[in-house]
Amino acid sequence: MSKTDCDPQSRVAEPHSAWRPSTRLLPTPEIGVYSCVVSPLHENARGAQKSWLRATLRSHVINPLVFIIGCPRSGTTLLRHIVGAHPLIAITPEAHWIPKWFEKRLGLTPEGLVTPDLIAKLLAHPKFALFRLGREDLMTLVKNGEPLSYASFVTGIFDRYGKSHGKVLVGNKTPDAVRKMDTLHALWPEARFVHVIRDGRDVALSMFNWPSVQQKKPGTFPTWQDDPASTAALWWELNVRRGREAGASLGSGLYHEMRYESLVAHPERDCAALCAFLGLPYDEGMLRFHEARANTYEGLKPGHGWRPITPGARDWRTQMAPADVERFEAAAGALLDELGYPQAFPEPRPDAVAHSTLVRNLLANEPRDVRPYGLA
Repeated sequence: MSKTDCDPQSRVAEPHSAWRPSTRLLPTPEIGVYSCVVSPLHENARGAQKSWLRATLRSHVINPLVFIIGCPRSGTTLLRHIVGAHPLIAITPEAHWIPKWFEKRLGLTPEGLVTPDLIAKLLAHPKFALFRLGREDLMTLVKNGEPLSYASFVTGIFDRYGKSHGKVLVGNKTPDAVRKMDTLHALWPEARFVHVIRDGRDVALSMFNWPSVQQKKPGTFPTWQDDPASTAALWWELNVRRGREAGASLGSGLYHEMRYESLVAHPERDCAALCAFLGLPYDEGMLRFHEARANTYEGLKPGHGWRPITPGARDWRTQMAPADVERFEAAAGALLDELGYPQAFPEPRPDAVAHSTLVRNLLANEPRDVRPYGLA
């Protein structure tokens, strides 16, 4: 590596194109690391070295660094708290609008450039209020009047969010973005994705007890009331398969799977592996996220998700009705097998299979983005 490569001032990021930002200069697990950026990290640098590190990252990183994704109720909130406890990275509130507005060109030109309507829409959006950024913050991003890509604009929002939290790096946790990975990758080609996967029967069990399920998918599907088990199974299958398919095309340098069961059983090991994937040093404070005296993250009820890491918080083996287990496995047993989760009913009864088929057919007319996996 040349001296020029290690001089932070010598690297100038290429300007954003119409909607595709330049490559971030972060360590890539597949090809090693930039010694000039990472060597002090792995020495657990303190004091002046940490200040130098923050300045270096600020010069070279394009946010968002990472998207935490997964089927809802899979443990993404837990991982958000863990990652957000790292001294270098903040995780924003959920932002379903990021990929959706780009796809629909809301507040954008056909080429994906920002218009004044986008700022007005954001300021009126109740979820954007959780970022705690005002009109002045947004206007600063467009004050020079030059054409601005959507990717650059959102990057600016993330940078300001990180600054308000004293962090250089910023990521996002939006579970449903597991079905929008292609769009997010197109916007930020070097952003990384962490896909949290949990045994679908425990996901279903969590959905059964989720107060908000009647206002969110899969609780809004017409089949939920009569057969929540089969409906939850197909919803879990859709999200997990979509995420794994997109991840396979990205490769191990940009896509990382975490099993919820492994995370809660071996948190230090799994978090160290996650940090290696992100090109960051492991920090023990990540596992002490629950010690925070105040709710660091906006939009969450007091205490929500702030309990210490606890294995076995839900267990379908003892808490889920056998009939529901059988219906779930009849609908998504193939994916359970693929992921290595043993089935309780490897040969479900015909009526359970019939239920899953009926639910799948009834959901065939749902929008393509949310209909069961495998339906055109």
